[in-house]
Amino acid sequence: MDALDRFSPVARAWFEATFESPTPAQEQGWEAISRGEHTLILAPTGSGKTLAAFLWALDKLMSQGDGTGRPPTSVLYVSPLKALTYDVERNLRAPLTGMAVEAERRHLAPPAIRVATRTGDTPAADRRDIVRHPPDILITTPESLYLMLTSAAREVLAGVEHVIVDEIHSVAGTKRGAHLALSLERLERLCARAGRPSPQRIGLSATQRPLDEIARFLGGRDASTGLRGPNAVAAERRPVTVVDAGVRKELDLEVIVPVEDMAELGRPLDDGNVLSGPAAGDPEVRHSIWPAIHPVLLDLIRRHRSTLVFVNSRRLAERLANRLNELAGSELV
Repeated sequence: MDALDRFSPVARAWFEATFESPTPAQEQGWEAISRGEHTLILAPTGSGKTLAAFLWALDKLMSQGDGTGRPPTSVLYVSPLKALTYDVERNLRAPLTGMAVEAERRHLAPPAIRVATRTGDTPAADRRDIVRHPPDILITTPESLYLMLTSAAREVLAGVEHVIVDEIHSVAGTKRGAHLALSLERLERLCARAGRPSPQRIGLSATQRPLDEIARFLGGRDASTGLRGPNAVAAERRPVTVVDAGVRKELDLEVIVPVEDMAELGRPLDDGNVLSGPAAGDPEVRHSIWPAIHPVLLDLIRRHRSTLVFVNSRRLAERLANRLNELAGSELV
């Protein structure tokens, strides 16, 4: 099955006109998300994982016509970084506008999809407007989500169908993460009281590890599966599908020993030669590895476009740079 076959003709036409092909994160993510599974996506920056999380929900919103009967807010995006919320709002406008243009080209009436941002910087008037005119997509932070869930504004979230947690690695295992986990469970209770199904949870990150621990954090425990009383048992963890589309860098690692006998290092010299490097100037000059290191480093530098040399101090860095430049006959380092 082609990854785009599960989308509407409008969404598919827009995607094919905009991108060459889906990325691995999108192909694997859409497979799990379209089945309604809680999903954790690991993918490098620039792999389209945010669109992988959003496109299925955006396509559902666009396919609902004028929106009659749909919940007030169906997509909730939570970012631990306040600045990221504004980036996502801008990035959402491209697919929404593109799909609306494609729908009009097919003589279809695209619905008006409203996007709103709720953070600590949101003016009070805009916060009240979110309650009076709930957006289809709400972008917020963990702290602002908590404030909404503990106020009268929580009814806006009673119909949320998809919860996207971005940069999940930055909160998992922290107090902010524990706070967010409680907010997600509050959201579960809120949707259940409104007679709505549990929201689908989607986690995103480029650096999350270990994946099984992050998946357990994202899914949480389903309180409806636990028992109370003398025979109480712990609530079961919600299953989470892990999409590992991370790029593993290939390492070409080599250990180079620039001297024939490491055992000779540190022994006193008997030839009267004065060495350069950290041993220079010592009352008792000893065998040093530095004279052997310098030409090897110079050869490596000349054979590569970029070379990083790590040393223990600024003084040593300056000495090493001066010696390499002397050997090179120019200011190479």
